[in-house]
Amino acid sequence: MTALGKATGDVVLKFEPFVLHVLCQELQDAQLLHSVAIESGFRNSGITVGRGGKIMMAVRSTHCLEVPLSRKGKLMVSEEYIEFLVHVANGKMEENT
Repeated sequence: MTALGKATGDVVLKFEPFVLHVLCQELQDAQLLHSVAIESGFRNSGITVGRGGKIMMAVRSTHCLEVPLSRKGKLMVSEEYIEFLVHVANGKMEENT
């Protein structure tokens, strides 16, 4: 709250979820890992094949949070709401673990 009081621009509370990139030797390995990731709740996971044939499997969750708090130095939400957002973000961090 002290830092928010000193802000002169826009402030956003942002939580970015867990991301794990795995370089796979074979496409079948990436497909297996992708299936396991999806079944484990990491719904934003995917497979990328680069130009050189490099196969990358990304394990990503959907636990994003991005909320504007102030605009041009003016706080747009209550302190109670910020406490609630911090609680939500901490819960998402626990889910990541």
